[in-house]
Amino acid sequence: KEPAATIVEMLKDIASYEGEDVVFECQLSRETTQDVQWFLGDVPLQSNEMNEIRVQGTRHTLILRKVTVEDCGPISFKVGQHTSTA
Repeated sequence: KEPAATIVEMLKDIASYEGEDVVFECQLSRETTQDVQWFLGDVPLQSNEMNEIRVQGTRHTLILRKVTVEDCGPISFKVGQHTSTA
């Protein structure tokens, strides 16, 4: 069984203006096949025309496209038992 990945670079708080794209990044201790999930508040996010989720090695990136006031709220990244929120 692979050792659990931990979050080595936490999310940073970001302020933006309506209509801008916002980028959140998290760095893990290792590449993992574990379940990794992004959340806006309690809502799990999927890659679609509004959100882009990228994985490059240990770096996980969430891009929120053309944010609106409704997108305001806590963004969380979860892997295993570890969570980072901004």
